[in-house]
Amino acid sequence: MEDEELAESLFVAQQPGNIRIISNGVGSNDTSASASGVTVVLLLSAFVTACSAFTGGFVVGYSAPAESGILADLGLSTAEGAWLLDLGRLSLGFGFGLTCFVAPTYLSEITPKILRGGFTSVTMAMIPFSLTVAYLIGSVVNWRALALIGAIPCLLLLFGLFFIPESPRWLAKIGREMEFEAALQRLRGKNVNTSEEAADIKDYTENIQQISEDKILHLFQQKYAYQLIVGIGLMVLQQFGGLYGFAFYMDEIFELAGVPSIIGFIVVSIPEIPAIALGSILIEKFGRRTLLMISATGECLGCVLTGLSFLLQSLNWWKEATPTLVLSGILVFKASYSLGVGAIPWIIISEIFPINVKGSAGSICNLVNWFCSLLVSYTFNFLVEWSSAGTFFLYASMSGLGVLFTAKLVPETRWRTLEEIQASLITHS
Repeated sequence: MEDEELAESLFVAQQPGNIRIISNGVGSNDTSASASGVTVVLLLSAFVTACSAFTGGFVVGYSAPAESGILADLGLSTAEGAWLLDLGRLSLGFGFGLTCFVAPTYLSEITPKILRGGFTSVTMAMIPFSLTVAYLIGSVVNWRALALIGAIPCLLLLFGLFFIPESPRWLAKIGREMEFEAALQRLRGKNVNTSEEAADIKDYTENIQQISEDKILHLFQQKYAYQLIVGIGLMVLQQFGGLYGFAFYMDEIFELAGVPSIIGFIVVSIPEIPAIALGSILIEKFGRRTLLMISATGECLGCVLTGLSFLLQSLNWWKEATPTLVLSGILVFKASYSLGVGAIPWIIISEIFPINVKGSAGSICNLVNWFCSLLVSYTFNFLVEWSSAGTFFLYASMSGLGVLFTAKLVPETRWRTLEEIQASLITHS
């Protein structure tokens, strides 16, 4: 009964050319404030968030080009240093997952709905972009210099945090009303009337907080089952496609295929940049679901090409084509990942959970992402010893299942406010 009352009070009404959210039975047109333009404060906030995402991606990308140098300086073989590298990747994976949740969540809460997809996509695109930067720079400098270069965005992030506002929705949740209104006004601009947007946010927050508090156990209720399935499913899709296998063991893959590492890193990294730009442009044109399915399909194709190259190599057929096929497969995989799978799952997760369980939901999704990334990175060497071709065919099958999962279950959230998205999902549940 509680859920039905909430769904009624937050009922989302759609009319031709207009979407409005009705709070407590009173309709309000979501126009000027939510659709307001870009402000200096919003750009600064996005830049600081992008530094966070860049840092998260850089520390992951750092592992591949730095691995051999670190082991050589320590006088360890790959087998001897495996436990040390896995321990480092364990901590990297958790920090990386935390960054991937916090960055899009903050952006989704401060950005107008018509800009949210583009802003969040560009920011999250800094993760694969920073991986590319780490690969390229790491191919020409030693691991110590690469670590110092990676510290630059960390310092920018730390400095920028002093100048950006708190999330207005978070301030509304904890009852700091004056700060909430001031933060919203700063983000939308001095001359923008934010009263309607502020009223919608406050009404929604007050209603949603009457249901339950932000605790882990409250998340495992039937009314949140759909969102939780989508969130966890997207995390599994993102990691079981084989990202960390490619990211952490790129050097070993090139060695198996007979590709010089420096040439390999450069060739597979350059196309990522236009793929990132393309994904940021297309996310608002085609929507989250469509772009995610295209991206996962591309990942599947990339893994198939890589697996096929090793299959031909093991059969002693067309061995001279192995390096070209491997490079093509990795290139397609990484470009496809940058197009959508890298950013869109985190964007959708930041949008679908109501504010009263968003912290718990983020913790669960981050834990799943971290566990899946650990599983992929830990098992990669064992899988390759079992079958190089089979490893990548297995990743391809996971990406293929991800396409079906997205088509059947993932909601489209384009051009809707967070309150509209979450109210519609409550009625869906």
